[in-house]
Formats: sequence, C-alpha cells, structure tokens
Amino acid sequence: MISAITNDVRVIVEVFYRPNQQVNNTEFIFAYRITIENYSDYTIQLMRRHWTIFDSNGQVREVEGEGVVGEQPIIQPHEFHQYTSFCNLRSDIGKMKGNYTVLRHADNKIFPIDVPEFLMMAPFRMN
Repeated sequence: MISAITNDVRVIVEVFYRPNQQVNNTEFIFAYRITIENYSDYTIQLMRRHWTIFDSNGQVREVEGEGVVGEQPIIQPHEFHQYTSFCNLRSDIGKMKGNYTVLRHADNKIFPIDVPEFLMMAPFRMN
C-alpha cells in the first residue's frame, strides 16, 4: 500500500495481481484499489483522471478522461470514496502514476490531486 497527500486529500493505492483474468500469455492483469480521503473542510468532486502507465518492455501509455469508473464522485469533508479498477500490461512488471482534477464546491476552484507512483509486479518476479 502506498499513499500521498495533496491539498488535504489523501490517495491510497493497493495493487493486486490477477493471473486468472489474463486472456493470453502475453498480457498481465493488475487490479488496483484507490481510496480518496478528503481531510479538508470542503466538499470536493473528482472531475477527471490522468494516468501515465509504464510497461517494463518500454511502452508508455497515457490515459485521460472524465471521472473514475464511470463516476464523478462527490466526497464530503472528512469522508472517503473508494473504487477498484484494473490495468493490463504486456510484461509482468510495470508502474503507474497520475493525478485527479478535483472541483471544490464552495468556490468552484479546480485543482490537481496527485496519485503516487505505484509498482505492478507479478509475484513470481519477487523471487
């Protein structure tokens, strides 16, 4: 588990290798659970996401879009939002990092929240 705090918002990442969800032997599937904790005194809404995905085979991908898993969650002060998603890699090691664009409802201020870089590694590579 890894975490980072930006602008009174903490992002926690947990990664899980999912070999049973692989379609073939050239793709490696990793699930990740994100918890976004709002430590501020203001209601916030996650509007956009941006990911940079690094595969150990040298491939780099950018993923950008509205919300997360089809939602633009509203997170009240001192509450949290949690979701699970996945990433496919062409190798058994990779990493991701990114950020969320967040809207503060009180004054319509938009600001970024960092998602800490996290490693995705198949367990058999740890030996």
